[in-house]
Parts: sequence; C-alpha cells; structure tokens
Amino acid sequence: MLLLIIRAMYTVIAVGAIATFCFSKESAAPPIVDENPVVAFVLLVVAAMSILLIDVLTPRKRVEVISAIYFGLLIGVLLAYLFNQALNPLFDPAGLFGQNASGFKTASSMMLLLVMPYLCITFLMQTKDQFRFVIPYVEFARELRGGRPMVLDSSALIDGRIVDVVETHIVDAQFLVPQFILQEVQDIADSHDKVRRSRGRRGLDVLRRLQQDPKIDVKVVETDLASDRTVDQRLVEIAKQYNGRMVTNDVNLNKLAGVQGVDVINLNEVANALKPKFIPGEHVRIRIMKEGEGPGQGIGYLDDGTMVVVEQGVREMGKEVDTIVTSVLQ
Repeated sequence: MLLLIIRAMYTVIAVGAIATFCFSKESAAPPIVDENPVVAFVLLVVAAMSILLIDVLTPRKRVEVISAIYFGLLIGVLLAYLFNQALNPLFDPAGLFGQNASGFKTASSMMLLLVMPYLCITFLMQTKDQFRFVIPYVEFARELRGGRPMVLDSSALIDGRIVDVVETHIVDAQFLVPQFILQEVQDIADSHDKVRRSRGRRGLDVLRRLQQDPKIDVKVVETDLASDRTVDQRLVEIAKQYNGRMVTNDVNLNKLAGVQGVDVINLNEVANALKPKFIPGEHVRIRIMKEGEGPGQGIGYLDDGTMVVVEQGVREMGKEVDTIVTSVLQ
C-alpha cells in the first residue's frame, strides 16, 4: 500500500513539475520548449512515466545488480578519465594528428566515456556473484553471523531433522534455500498423492520454523541459472557461487557435489555419527517395551531410537532393567 502511495505521489509531482516547466511564463525553459510546449510536455511526461513503468515491471530488485551497475559506471568513468589523460600528448596540434588533433581528441573522449563504463558494467554484471559488490557494512555484518552458508535441498527440508539440529544452535551459519527448491517442495505439497502431499507440507513447515527462529538466518535465493539444467546441477552451482556447503539426504546429489569439489553434509551420516557407541561388556539401563521375535526376547529403545534386543527380557515387560552389552550390530 505504501509503495502505491509513493508511486501516486511521484506521478502527481512529476506531471505538475513538468507542466510548470513547459507552460509557466516565468520558467527559464529553452527556446525549443517555448516554441512547442505541448510536445515538450508530452515527451517529458512519457520519459517520467517510463521510469515508473520500469519500476513496476521489475518488482524483484537485487542489491548485487544495482551495486554492480553503480560500481561499473564509477570505475568505467574513472578509467576513461585516466585513458584520456594518458592520450593527451597524442592530440597536441604539433603532433601526429596536426590541425585535426582537437577533433580526434573529442572523438576519443566520447568513445572512451561510452566504451569503458559499458565494459565495466557488463563485466561486473557477469561476475557479481564472485565479487559480491554490495553495501560494505551490510556484507560485513552478514559474514559475522557464522561460517560458510549452507544450501538446503528438498530432501533436507522434507526429512525435517535439520530443524531439530539447528534449534540446538550448534550450527552458526546462514541457510540458503533456492527459489526453485521452494517451488519443488510446494509442488510436492500440492500433489494428489496423499503421502507425497504430506511430505511436501512437512517440508514447508520445516522451512517456516527455520524462518521464525530469530537466531537463524534463512534466505530464499533468487537465481538466474538456466532452467535447462537439472535441479542437482543448479544446486551445486549455487553452492559454488556462495562458497557454501550442501545439506542433503540425496546420495546422487552427494556424489555429484563431491565430484565438483563442493562440501556436503549428509544428514544420515550426521545421525549415525551422533549415535552412542557401545562396546561389549558395558552396562545399559533400558525399558522393555515389547516382546521380541526370538524366544524370551524383549525389545527396548535408546533415546535416539536405536532398537535394543534383550535376551530373556520378556518377563521384565514394562520395567527398566540393567543390561550388559554382548554384541553390537551397525
């Protein structure tokens, strides 16, 4: 709503200012405007409204793009000035170009002012993800949040364990969710299959929980990567651009990222690494929950969900008992 009000105010002020400039008898307008005030008014209004139209047609603006254009223009003009200063001796009337030196100097200055900013802007636009041309103090503040960012794929969101890990606050890094991954999870949530729909909704709930935690920095990343690439290829490319790490349960993505030199955090491997380690002879206290398959066996569970088979434990059903580890199966 506020944006609409600002645009309306811009339109009113712009039209009013242009009308005053073109039709007021007291304005110091150029002769061409005094001779054709209506034509000048229409052309200036069209120019002003073109700016508004460009703003409306580009609702999603990126700081990196604006910064790349700004720095490209600044560096280009500076380089053009330096080149002009270096070429000045060539345009001496007594030098190489003779009496035509002044014309060549003007042409050279004009071409450098056109070419150098263009080359600098296009170069920075194509490499903005590597150079990160953003407002300096914003970039520094973001970098201080933690280590390298983590790129989440759909399997990590749908799995759900990532939110439990993050809520312990042992991970201090920014989380990046590409827009196409968010769309993929949304498509799964809209599926006609009940199981897929349930998994997709869980993924969206996990993302919502991550975004609502004030101590977690989550960013949905807009990308301009070619859509003809596979999702896995685009994920790896984003991880490279941001010097980040992949978080996934997908074995194929794990292998693809590893081949291309991208670090991967596999949630299944993390879960296995965090399981308590027991050796034969250790004492474990456990509650017998149900009867096992073998004669007299009882079944219990550790806090992490690991199943424990207790020999002759069925008679202690529902009780906590002290047991001795005899063997471990990984």
